[in-house]
Amino acid sequence: MTDETDPFALFSHWFAEAEAKELNDPNAVAVASADAQGRPSLRMVLLKGWDERGFVFYTNFESRKGEQLRVNPHAALLFHWKSLRRQIRIEGPVAPVAPEEADAYFASRPRDSQIGAWASDQSRPLDSRAAFMGRIAKTAARFGLGTVPRPPHWSGFRVAPERIEFWEDRPFRLHERRLFTRDAGGGWVWTWLYP
Repeated sequence: MTDETDPFALFSHWFAEAEAKELNDPNAVAVASADAQGRPSLRMVLLKGWDERGFVFYTNFESRKGEQLRVNPHAALLFHWKSLRRQIRIEGPVAPVAPEEADAYFASRPRDSQIGAWASDQSRPLDSRAAFMGRIAKTAARFGLGTVPRPPHWSGFRVAPERIEFWEDRPFRLHERRLFTRDAGGGWVWTWLYP
């Protein structure tokens, strides 16, 4: 039985159902960030870890999202599982993961993805696809058959939730919404929301 007063237990239950039933990338999550002037930006990434400290994704820190999150360290996440007719919204401050955590995840990635992290100037203009493929070939040659270390500009962010909302579709648009907010003592309070 799921403890529906604990947002992490409820997330774990819903996420397990998504992993079992969602056909493509059940860990796909939209990440919203904003620049120093408050202009928002949104993109899809893959969730690579989560626990009670927060929700982790990885990126190039020199990318648009990386730069935005470093100057305005707050983000919103949205999981939308259309086939399950559910979504989860998460909001909170972000911080880089520990270097050891980033190193461990980077080492678990496929070698071609590791090489791509070195070869890509993520979010920067690209002359041609051929130019990018050339950079990949040069990077692969540089590392040969040896270990590919994590680039210094590549790591993860952890979103520490302050708000988590669970939304579930119901007939006649009478949807079920449950909002959890972090209290001053670090615990959670929750309430139903009108749809």
